[in-house]
Formats: sequence, C-alpha cells, structure tokens
Amino acid sequence: MAYPKLNIPKLSDVIVEQLEKRILDGVLKPGDRLPPERQLAEEFGVSRPSLREAIQQLASRGLLSSRQGGGTWVTDRLETAFSDPWEKLLNQHQDLHGDLLEFRRVLEGAAARGAASRATPADLLRLEHCVSQLQDAYDGGDLAQQAQADVRFHQAVAEASHNVLFAHLSGSLLAMLHRHVKDNIADLFAVGEVADALRAQHLAIWEAIRDKQPDAAQQAVEQHLDFVATTLQSRRRQAERDARARMRLEHLEP
Repeated sequence: MAYPKLNIPKLSDVIVEQLEKRILDGVLKPGDRLPPERQLAEEFGVSRPSLREAIQQLASRGLLSSRQGGGTWVTDRLETAFSDPWEKLLNQHQDLHGDLLEFRRVLEGAAARGAASRATPADLLRLEHCVSQLQDAYDGGDLAQQAQADVRFHQAVAEASHNVLFAHLSGSLLAMLHRHVKDNIADLFAVGEVADALRAQHLAIWEAIRDKQPDAAQQAVEQHLDFVATTLQSRRRQAERDARARMRLEHLEP
C-alpha cells in the first residue's frame, strides 16, 4: 500500500512564518533591530544557517534589512507601500485633508470599537500609559511631544483592536501624518478651551475602551475627529478672510 508523501516544511520557512507573525502583530515594529543571531537561533531552537536563510528570504521581500556590521532591522515596507504615493499628494492638495479625516473617522472608529471588545489587560495597561504621556504633554505645552503622544495613543488603540489590518493601516496613516498631526495641534492649541476639549475627548476614548463599551468608544473617536475637522476648517476660513482683508487694506487708495 502506497502512503501519501508527507509535506514537511523547511525549517527556514517555519522561521520566516514566526518572524512574519511578530511583524504583523506589532511585536517587531519598523526600525526595530532583531536580537543578535546567536540569541535568536537559541530562542527558536534552530541552527544559525537556517536562521540566516529565513532572514535572507524576508530581506529579499523588503521586510528586513541587513546592514554590514550593524545587524538586521525591520523595514517600514508595510507602511510606506501605502503612504509613499499619498504623502506628496496631501502636501500639494489641501482639499484632500478633509477626505483624510473622514477616512480616519471610519477606520479609527472601527478600531476603537474592536479595542473596547477585545483589549487584553496588557493592552489596557499600555493604553493607560499612553494616556498618561498624552496628559503630561498637554501640561508641558510642547507641541512636538503632544504630536508624538497623540500618534502613540491612536496607534495603541488600533493595535488593541487585535485586527492586523487595522493596526498596520493605522500605523501607515499615522506615520505619514506625523507632520500633519503636529500642524493640526499647532493650530488647535492656539486656544486654551480647544486644548481642554481635545484632552477630554482622548480621555473619553480611553474610558470607553477601559469600560468595555464598544458603541461609546466608536462614538468618542468619531466625535473627536469631527471636532478636529470642524475646528481646522473654521481656522482655515478665518485665515482666508484675514488674508483677503489684508490685501484690500494694502490696495487702499492714498
């Protein structure tokens, strides 16, 4: 009797799958350096040649980058594959910013809903830490720190949804918009009451996720991004009016 042949995967392919999972799960993030080869081989319980073969496979696909004498690093390939063509367009076409905020409203609202349903105790601890950093940034008045803390908080919410596509698409958008977020904050924080509103909105998102309230979490994100969109639009219109008024003043007849 003939038995079917067993399809035994190559050891290097198994290592590739494990490393891919760490990248997809956000355990290994863009810019992270892999542990030394000896340590990683011991962790997986494999030979160093099999590990090298796996790393070469991932490097050939653009997910890892090896530097001579500098180790192996996770690339930003998953993020930039989406963001590269859009970043320049966003800088050149201001009217796209409204579409962008609308897209974020849908994506981040769904992610917050998922986070409120699926966040683990470790996720909640991380989110609590991000909220604390965000509050410290508000109190310190440093716009760069506020932008960084804002990005970290929203990304932590996306990753707490435990949906790989939500997490990576959010990461791509937020990385691309880091400058855009900072510009938004510089605009919005010009008025103290607006800063207080933003502070309260982020707390509402966190509290809804912490309290396992999916509807409230999604609504809190949507209200937050609606507020950002409305406030920025109002500021831009005021800036346009100011510019027109200055031009008329300059052209007054003597």
